[in-house]
Amino acid sequence: MSAQIIDGKAVAAGLRDDLAQQVQHATAAGQRPPGLAVVLVGDNPASQVYVRNKERACAQAGLHSVKYTPAADVSQAELEALIDELNAREDIDGILVQLPLPAHLDSEALLDRIDPTKDVDGFHPDNIGRLLQKRPGLRPCTPYGVMKLLEAVGEDCTGKRAVVVGASNIVGRPMAMELLLANATVTICNSRTRDLAAEVGRADIVVAGVGKPEFVRGDWVREGAVVIDVGINRTAAGTLVGDVEFEAAARRARAITPVPGGVGPMTIAMLLHNTLSAWQARSGG
Repeated sequence: MSAQIIDGKAVAAGLRDDLAQQVQHATAAGQRPPGLAVVLVGDNPASQVYVRNKERACAQAGLHSVKYTPAADVSQAELEALIDELNAREDIDGILVQLPLPAHLDSEALLDRIDPTKDVDGFHPDNIGRLLQKRPGLRPCTPYGVMKLLEAVGEDCTGKRAVVVGASNIVGRPMAMELLLANATVTICNSRTRDLAAEVGRADIVVAGVGKPEFVRGDWVREGAVVIDVGINRTAAGTLVGDVEFEAAARRARAITPVPGGVGPMTIAMLLHNTLSAWQARSGG
């Protein structure tokens, strides 16, 4: 393999260390620490793992973290009341509702109920709209983390052709807005795009977030491109793979993220970053 492997763990660790220093300086000066509230509904095993990782990262960075664990049969009204309570709390700067939620709950309505200034996932329409208008507030964590990885490998997006494979509200669409903000020329594709191979083959930057294992073929990748694989999929054999055919793509790319260890750690790092930003905006920290 000739590509540089982009170490998301190392980049995320550097960001967390910098954040921890900022929090330490502020608390040493008598300020309260940033506060993050996590709402975890039910007992989804994957969600429990993600939340534990977030709690650990908060503790290491010196953030005040509180967790709420309503039962899986919690009502919409009860969750709305909890969000209203957290919106009003002065010691809480960020609110995160862990997805997915049980099917009887209206996820969209609950996410929309979060105060946009505390929306550390960056999913609220107000924050997506600000990103679209080139006035970013709290930014969606995974796309924001991808931009930090591109910075880490010295990729100047200005004038580059970028292709985003996947058009979800969580990754694909805000990812395109981030790349536009960085002055790239952006194409958004999906699993039904006509001649996807040709679209990927023209790209200087490929971001794959379609949710299909090894969907983007390595021989589609242009020589010297930077490939960011957001996908994480478990095979029948139990191994984790991304949305990109890694081995073949790495023979052609200039730089590529591994799965795991690429984008994943950045999502939590940017969640902490957003919590710090929300705290600074609220407290003048």
